Amino acid sequence: MNVVLWVVSGVLAALYLGAGGMKLATPRKKLLENPNMGWAADFPDAAVKGIGAVEILGALGLILPWALDIVPVLTPLAATGLVIVQIGAIIVHARRKETKALPMNVVLLVLAAFVAIGRFAG
Repeated sequence: MNVVLWVVSGVLAALYLGAGGMKLATPRKKLLENPNMGWAADFPDAAVKGIGAVEILGALGLILPWALDIVPVLTPLAATGLVIVQIGAIIVHARRKETKALPMNVVLLVLAAFVAIGRFAG
């Protein structure tokens, strides 16, 4: 089970590092040119950057505390935080009727919940 948790954590960390990095490094106006980022029009620049920062911190929290054995309880807490991020994303996409985004949000939510539960139990 530990190997599966590491694989899922690694995949989630890579996805959130990429998504969060893009939100932090790309100006909001440029993000709006991406058809999958239409939601950014509903949020100020600081909020989009904040979401990106939370995603990066969550990605680091999935791996580093458990790997370094330094306050390992932070790993399931980070996963729980990413579950909350996905709940917010699902709400935003549902309100905007962006149904194509919802399956990926649900998958990310389930995977983050799996890591949270698995690491809290371990």
